Amino acid sequence: MMSSSVSTADPAPVASGPVSTGSEEPSPQDGWRTGGLPALRAELDRIDDAIHDLLMQRAGIVEYVARSGKPAAFRPGREASIIRRLLDRHRGTLPPVAVFRIWRELLAGTTAMQGGFSLAVCDTDQGVPLTQLAREHFGALTPLRIYGSAGQALVDVSQGVASVAVLPYPSETDNWWVALLHHEPRLHIIGRLPFWKTRPDGAPTAQALVVAATPADASGDDQSFLGLECDSDVSRARLSSELTGAGLKPLTMALVRGRGAPVANVLVEVEGYLADDDARLLNLGSVLRRPIVLGSYALPIAGAVR
Repeated sequence: MMSSSVSTADPAPVASGPVSTGSEEPSPQDGWRTGGLPALRAELDRIDDAIHDLLMQRAGIVEYVARSGKPAAFRPGREASIIRRLLDRHRGTLPPVAVFRIWRELLAGTTAMQGGFSLAVCDTDQGVPLTQLAREHFGALTPLRIYGSAGQALVDVSQGVASVAVLPYPSETDNWWVALLHHEPRLHIIGRLPFWKTRPDGAPTAQALVVAATPADASGDDQSFLGLECDSDVSRARLSSELTGAGLKPLTMALVRGRGAPVANVLVEVEGYLADDDARLLNLGSVLRRPIVLGSYALPIAGAVR
């Protein structure tokens, strides 16, 4: 995957001079105090115009990157690193969650500029929590289809009807992930929702994963999923010991044994970003074939809601 991304081009500096951040007390010579409320409103209008100019300038760069022929518009790892960087440098009284929301909409908008970005959501709950999570992350007006099964959503992605699928967080009973072990062409886990981990009153508390036809990109702070095929009598303790011995720290594990089947399918969540050629994957004695890296995701931000 190429390193440039339409949805992540850094904004170029504005040519009209510095814009006040509001973090410093205005001095009398600024004319803010002597001009009263009309002067303050005029200054806000000037700042809004400067922000808008930068947004239009950023969109121009996005168009240029879109013409570069890069393979994927949506790069969640890069987007996560941008938001983390902005939150690290954020100062003042504007709530960090507002910065997060502004940039999520901006990134969703610039991704949509490349055309054809849409969602397939598996949501069987009457309150449609996964649909709400998808809207929260990918933008309120991004085209979206809701399905009653994960398989239908995955078909949309594999056939290019949808750009990504939003699916329930996997488990032993919600085991749509088993299909990824054998799916050709491969599908990849590339994100986890919600990305803003702290939930305000009324926000959906469900957890979801994002699946796409393109691999995940590293964000610098990630976790990965491994898919394993083992003898049906394999134990979690044995697998955990082998993973730890290979230098892979297991965090969660789901194990599916079909009745009478000789093979058990295992989903293991491990620390860090894993690539297919990671040498540690060769050091697991209990697997029947080489482990499959099913994908990874940028760790969500545990920020405050105010």
